[in-house]
Amino acid sequence: MKQLWSPWRMQYILQDKPKGCVFCEAFATDRSLDRESLILHRGAHCCVIMNLFPYNNGHLMVVPLAHQPSFEGLPSAALLEVMDLVNQSVAALQRAMDAQGFNIGVNMGKIAGAGISDHVHVHVVPRWAGDTNFITTLGEVRCIPESLQDSYDKLKANWDGNA
Repeated sequence: MKQLWSPWRMQYILQDKPKGCVFCEAFATDRSLDRESLILHRGAHCCVIMNLFPYNNGHLMVVPLAHQPSFEGLPSAALLEVMDLVNQSVAALQRAMDAQGFNIGVNMGKIAGAGISDHVHVHVVPRWAGDTNFITTLGEVRCIPESLQDSYDKLKANWDGNA
């Protein structure tokens, strides 16, 4: 039998879980803690944050600052910033990780598969040829070959204005 190791998960398993919205709590932290919070970019209406439980290395989320379950009611400036940050995320992932393709999507509502259904967000998932295989399909296991902090550092260095 082969073993898959992910020792960094123990910290998550044992830590106190946030009682409020994970996005709102992350965005309320001091900017000096952005690396620890995995926040790549703070905009006027939205932030780009790395997914703590990624489907692939570099899995990003574009999240409006307004805590609401859908895009309805967001001001036009926030909607525009969401799409602008999706584009910036794609560009940064191409520069930093040589991504060959992307899955970009939104799960609105628990019934649609949203893990955090009360705060709408857009997923930007980089893809590479052969990045999924039998382990993901049959074993329901994801192999993430790079630490979140290493991915963060690559992406931060390749974010517009930092490259």
